[in-house]
Amino acid sequence: MNPKKQAYEKLANTIIEKFETRGIEGYYCDNKEEALEKAISLIEKGSTITWGGSETLKEIGMLEAIHNGEYILYDRAEAKTKEESRAFYGKAVTADYFLMSSNAVTQDGQLVNIDGAGNRLSLLIYGPENVIVVAGMNKVVKDVDEGIVRTQNVASPPNTIRLNKDTGCRELGKCVNCLKDDCICCQVVITRKSRVKNRIKVILVGEELGY
Repeated sequence: MNPKKQAYEKLANTIIEKFETRGIEGYYCDNKEEALEKAISLIEKGSTITWGGSETLKEIGMLEAIHNGEYILYDRAEAKTKEESRAFYGKAVTADYFLMSSNAVTQDGQLVNIDGAGNRLSLLIYGPENVIVVAGMNKVVKDVDEGIVRTQNVASPPNTIRLNKDTGCRELGKCVNCLKDDCICCQVVITRKSRVKNRIKVILVGEELGY
């Protein structure tokens, strides 16, 4: 194992200890293949699953795996109208599992996330029986303030390009604290504890994943 990987593992282990004090279940996987295997092992066959937008989930092969597995999927991409979208979220809140990444993870075990509409974060906060979060070690930050800065300046610019949004960060590659209609930084959620013990399960991965 190279020095960088060793450092990732040592740091991840300290974060996992912090997760435990916050009612969050934590795991560390050396690479994306192990992360996929761990994530799938946490999901019972026949379960209902939904997920938030995530490059990380795509990169580890999670979305492909659940589409090819024995699960019932609630896919928001199938909702084409406003009425269908409302019906989708009515189902999504009852899902057995919600899959997502996190914009940042602090060294003391808090999750930092910023959303536009808030649909992803609403399901993190309440609803699905289990939440599985997959995050590369590139998303680990010192504290909440650093997590917000990282999200706005590292994650948001490429996301606005990917989503074709008209924002300042899309044009300049950095946060300008815009209030445009297309702003994707409308809701800031800090998860400092899971009231339902181990409802949230975080898989830290010793690779750079996502934005």
